[in-house]
Amino acid sequence: MSTYATIVHVDMDAFYASVAERDDPTLRGKALVVGAGARGVVLSANYEARKFGIRAAMPVGRAQRMAPHAIFVPPNHARYSEVSDAIMKIFADFTPLVEPLSLDEAFLDVTGARRLLGTGREIGTEIRKRVFEQEGITCSVGIAPSKFIAKLASGHCKPNGLLEIAPDRILTFLHPLPVSALWGVGPKTAETLEQLGLRTVEDVANLPRATLIRAIGQAAGETLHELAWGRDFRDVTPEDVDKSISAAETFAHDLDNPEEILQEFLRLTQKATARLRDKGLFAKTISIKVRFADFTTINRSKTLPLATDSAHEAYEVVKDLYTALRIERARLRLVGVSLENLVSAAPEQMVLGARDKGWRDAERAIDRARARFGRLSVRPGRLIENSEDEIDE
Repeated sequence: MSTYATIVHVDMDAFYASVAERDDPTLRGKALVVGAGARGVVLSANYEARKFGIRAAMPVGRAQRMAPHAIFVPPNHARYSEVSDAIMKIFADFTPLVEPLSLDEAFLDVTGARRLLGTGREIGTEIRKRVFEQEGITCSVGIAPSKFIAKLASGHCKPNGLLEIAPDRILTFLHPLPVSALWGVGPKTAETLEQLGLRTVEDVANLPRATLIRAIGQAAGETLHELAWGRDFRDVTPEDVDKSISAAETFAHDLDNPEEILQEFLRLTQKATARLRDKGLFAKTISIKVRFADFTTINRSKTLPLATDSAHEAYEVVKDLYTALRIERARLRLVGVSLENLVSAAPEQMVLGARDKGWRDAERAIDRARARFGRLSVRPGRLIENSEDEIDE
């Protein structure tokens, strides 16, 4: 039996679009795009839609012009979380060492399972079979001795494939790839490397380490030098999939009225904190996103001394962050709220003279009412007029 670790990277194929097809089989075989509203962005496109050049993060309006016949459906994040939870449970049947990267991909260290479940290839094959039989969607699996190579492998066998890179084939596989294949190489670093005449991973590997460090800095230079030789010693670290919970809205038309914009921030804060409470989590950092009509985007955040799951507390922070921008009457295309630095418990601040029942109790009561009578049964008075315009994210 090999003494090398066996790391499996599993990546769902066009996850959001695949879930939509699974729930509505009449969509199969057609160009399908997940994205709401002509001013929204594409979250996912199936492989039929990608034939027309449609990609994630592209404006929906542009995608509609590229493929007018394609079917556009609004995203359903609650449904994606439900399917993702089921998939993560499948992974846990193979190993306790599962590190989710997002809803639709994860690393698994199956080294300890080989004696009982077979080789890495056999385990990867069984995972793909279980995911398809149980959830009706496909995934791609990369297998290698390290996380870095396993993730590259899964990307090279998409869609619906399996690729194993044995230890003695790592450099043969890795070195012909472009420098952008290396983790941490964004557009700016890629430009710097290209100015040095480095176009492939092999070029980076053969550059003296000291020269690489001088060009891009100590930390980045050391990391890229190691990765270029296929060396990645990071362990698979089990952790919760939720690193943040967010909600965003692209407006049907640009908004410049601060009162309307604050109403949107309130609605998004309510939505995000409800999901937070539903998962039993608390957030220490609260962020806002503001995108102007020219697509310029700015983000602001604040870290609290105590984590919270209260919409009231979170909105006070959101309002202060927005007001501090001093962008009155600027035309906005999108705003968003993100709850980050999540923890599973939060100490409660004891305040002298505080009421016995605070906002946290009131909001839990509201959650129970909404669960019983519907999402719009209880809401702030200032949101009543807009409630009928809400869309499902």
